[in-house]
Amino acid sequence: MYLLTIREGLSTRYIGPYESPKHAADDLDRLLENCDDRARWQIHELQSPATLSDQQEAQPVVA
Repeated sequence: MYLLTIREGLSTRYIGPYESPKHAADDLDRLLENCDDRARWQIHELQSPATLSDQQEAQPVVA
């Protein structure tokens, strides 16, 4: 799953989830028509909680 983030000035919009980055990019074209030219965007891949806990167990904790 993917999440689209659009930052425009001091506001941030989170749009999604999307099944693929292509779906997010297709929607991005439509959304940017209503945004300022300086708007910034990113497409983030969402991770499941199970994936995150597996990664934390695999990494040693250094104090």
